[in-house]
Amino acid sequence: MDSQRIDAVVIGAGAGGLCAAARLAHGGLHTLVVDDKDRLGGRASTEDIDGFKVNIGAIAIEFGGVFEETFHTVGAPLDIRAPEPASSFFMDGKVIDVGRGGWSLLLGQLTKQASRILEKFADARSGNLPDGRQSTEDWLKGYTSNATVHALFRNLCAAIFACNAAELPARAFLTYFTSKGAFKKFGFCPQGTIGVWNSLGNAVRRNGDIWLGTPATTIHTSDGRVEGVTVLRNGERVRIDTDLVISNAGPKATVALAGSEAFPADYIARVKNDLRPAANIVINVASREPLINHPGIVTFGKTRRLCNMANLSATCPELAPPGWHLYVAYAVPVPALGDFDADAEVALALEDLREQFANFDQAKILSIRVMRDDWPAQRSCAGYDLPRETGIEGLWCVGDAVKQYGNGGTQACAETAKLVTDAILAARPRLTAGRV
Repeated sequence: MDSQRIDAVVIGAGAGGLCAAARLAHGGLHTLVVDDKDRLGGRASTEDIDGFKVNIGAIAIEFGGVFEETFHTVGAPLDIRAPEPASSFFMDGKVIDVGRGGWSLLLGQLTKQASRILEKFADARSGNLPDGRQSTEDWLKGYTSNATVHALFRNLCAAIFACNAAELPARAFLTYFTSKGAFKKFGFCPQGTIGVWNSLGNAVRRNGDIWLGTPATTIHTSDGRVEGVTVLRNGERVRIDTDLVISNAGPKATVALAGSEAFPADYIARVKNDLRPAANIVINVASREPLINHPGIVTFGKTRRLCNMANLSATCPELAPPGWHLYVAYAVPVPALGDFDADAEVALALEDLREQFANFDQAKILSIRVMRDDWPAQRSCAGYDLPRETGIEGLWCVGDAVKQYGNGGTQACAETAKLVTDAILAARPRLTAGRV
C-alpha cells in the first residue's frame, strides 16, 4: 500500500468540509480533500438533467455572515445573484411580500393574538427563551389556535430545518429567527450551487489537492490521537499519514471509519442516542408556462407536505434552456425525524403542487429526491447537535450535525468550519506565506 504524509486531510467535500479545507490551506497547511462522489458539494451539489442545472439539495446562499466571510478570507469569488423580492408567503394564490412589514401584517390579519406572538419574538431577542424541551408547535399553541398560523410556522420549520413544528425545539426556532441569519438576504448561483463549491475548491488547490471518487476507508488512531487516513484511489489503497483530520461525513460515519473502540464511551453514547437526522423531499420542476412570477422563494400556508418553492430561472436564466422556467419545491414528511412511507409522502407533496398551481400538470418533473437516512437533508435537526470535538486528539467534525445551537443551512456548516479551523490554526505556528 502506498503512503504519503500531508498536513491535513478533510473527509467530505460538502459545505463544511470545503470551507474548512479552504481555511486550512489559506492558513498554511497543505490540505487534501477526499470524497467518494465525483463532484464537489455533497448534499448541496448540482447535476445536469436534460440541459437543466438541477440542484440536489441546498439552493439559497446567504449574504453576510460566516459563509460569505469565508470566501473573502481565502480569496475565492462568490458568484451569487439576489432575487428581489427574496422571500414571500404564498397563500390562496396570492404572494405576500414579508420583506416590507408583511410578517407582522400577515399575522395581524390571521389572528387576534399576533401582538402576543410578536412580543415573544422581542423577548427572545433579549435572551428570554424556552428551555429547549418545548416544541415550536406547543409553544405556538400557548398563543394561538389559528390553523393557518400553525401551518405557516410548520412550513417555516420545514423549509429551514427540514422538520415539523412538533419536532423542532421552540428555543432553536426562536434563536434562529432572532439572532441568526434567518435568510434575510440570499441569492442563487448562476452555475447551480456547485458553482460556489468549485470556487472554494480552487482556493483549496492553491495549497493542497482534492481527490474525487476517492472514499476514505479507515481513520487511523493510536493512544487517543489521529495518525492518518486510508483512502481507495483508482482501485488502490493509499495511506495518508497526518495528525489532523476533519470529517464532514457526520459523526456516525466518522465513528464507523475509526472504530467505536477508539472514542470515549460518552461520545459513542451521544452518537447513538442524540443525533436526529431530518428528512425532506426535493422536487425539481421545469415548465414552459410560468407557475409563479415571484423571483425568489415562497413559503406556503396550508398544505399537506409542501413547504416552499424557489423560482430559480427568474434570477438565473442560464440554469434552464431557452424558453423554460426552472423551479425547485421542497416538502417535509411526517414524521421528518423518524420512519415514513416515502411513496405516500411524495404523493402528498405532488398533490399540494397541483392544488397550489392550476397549470402544474403541464410542467415536467425533472427529479424527485427523498433526502433521508445516510443522505438526509440535515444530519441532525437543530437543537440536537453534537460537539465538533470527537474525544480523539486531531480528529474533528464539521457540518450539519455539529452546528451552533439554533443555526441552519450552509451558513451553519461554514460556521462549524470557522470554529474548528480557528482553534487548529491558533494552536499552530503560522507557516510561511510561500506555502499558501
